Amino acid sequence: MLPLVLIPGMMCDGRLFSPQIGAFSAGRSVHVADISRFDSMQALAARVLRDAPPRFALAGLSMGGIVAMEVIRQAAARVARLALLDTNPLAEAPNVARRRDPQMRKANAGGLAEVMREEMKPNYLASGEDKTAILDLCMDMALSLGPDVFTRQSIALHDRPDQTETLRSYAGPTLILCGAEDRACPVSRHTLMHDLMPGSELVIIEGAGHLPVLERPQETNEALGRWLS
Repeated sequence: MLPLVLIPGMMCDGRLFSPQIGAFSAGRSVHVADISRFDSMQALAARVLRDAPPRFALAGLSMGGIVAMEVIRQAAARVARLALLDTNPLAEAPNVARRRDPQMRKANAGGLAEVMREEMKPNYLASGEDKTAILDLCMDMALSLGPDVFTRQSIALHDRPDQTETLRSYAGPTLILCGAEDRACPVSRHTLMHDLMPGSELVIIEGAGHLPVLERPQETNEALGRWLS
């Protein structure tokens, strides 16, 4: 069965995909990529490809989806299926870019938890009974990775290329999925990707924000299961 490679979002580790690992690892090999070591999308994607099986299904969320697009740009033939979750194919917007330096300075001065709490986590989730537990997990993942990883990932996001032509050229089975209430990567970004890839499936998860993998795991896993079949 085709191996599955999962790429987590910024300041997240494999715990982001716990429901997906539980659902799919019984029947196939599941790998979680490490995107903590480099400060460019090109180097991060090359590392994913170095560690990945020869041919695989690839799913990335948020920054992980951006890395996945660069993987496609570098080695599309190795990616049998592509899932882009709550992500953005465009280069960084100027208003977002302006916030990067102050965030990095604060994180490296001991304020990583404050940056996550005040500037990032408010954009993550829809309202729901599990919101507090998910936000606590997000904070724990971020603090486990630390300010150096935050800096490297911030630089990689700031300098990332536009990948619209990369998506336009990819012909493999593609799932484009996002939470209906995602404020970080809104639905409009996903309809854009769907338009670039006419053969893709577009799935909008109601009652979810930026992290439907944790907020609505059953619905997310159903979509991923169809994509993998």
